[in-house]
Amino acid sequence: MIALIVIGAIIIVLILWVISVYNNLVRGRIKLETQYSQIDVQLKLRSDLIPNLVETVSAYAGHEKELINSVTESRARMMGAASLDEQMECENQLKGSLKSLFALAENYPDLKANTNFMEMQKQLETIEKRIADFRQFYNDTVMLYNRQLELFPSSMIAGMFGFKAKDFYRAAEQDKESVRVKFN
Repeated sequence: MIALIVIGAIIIVLILWVISVYNNLVRGRIKLETQYSQIDVQLKLRSDLIPNLVETVSAYAGHEKELINSVTESRARMMGAASLDEQMECENQLKGSLKSLFALAENYPDLKANTNFMEMQKQLETIEKRIADFRQFYNDTVMLYNRQLELFPSSMIAGMFGFKAKDFYRAAEQDKESVRVKFN
């Protein structure tokens, strides 16, 4: 009789342990999804600001159609991105286009003095910083989640229930290159 009670207690403890580990894995996955959505929110804010920025620059630099079209097309591709990898690629293209747009603005003194342009540039800088902060937090969360999937004994539960490792949010190669400043 005592043996049955001990065996029953061990089974109950094992079941509770599996439930606990499973719930921790689910919490980690939900936290990842939440962190990713925070990046998405900031990207949407940036994307919403871009048409106003493009319109302001267009008013001053109407003949720079190719660059303005590049920014607009990059924004449209990013808005339609379906996967994390596609979104990262589109976001990096958009970031490159925006760098070119701000470089163009340097050639137009009236544009640089325009308060609307300056305010939008400041808002964009703030959003870019927040995107970087959320990327860092997302990557920290991915690291914790992936580590939980790899460590024994939670790796057994993760394998049984099909939990998969997540990819880190990575910078594009062009973002890793040093910025070159040229004076005319």
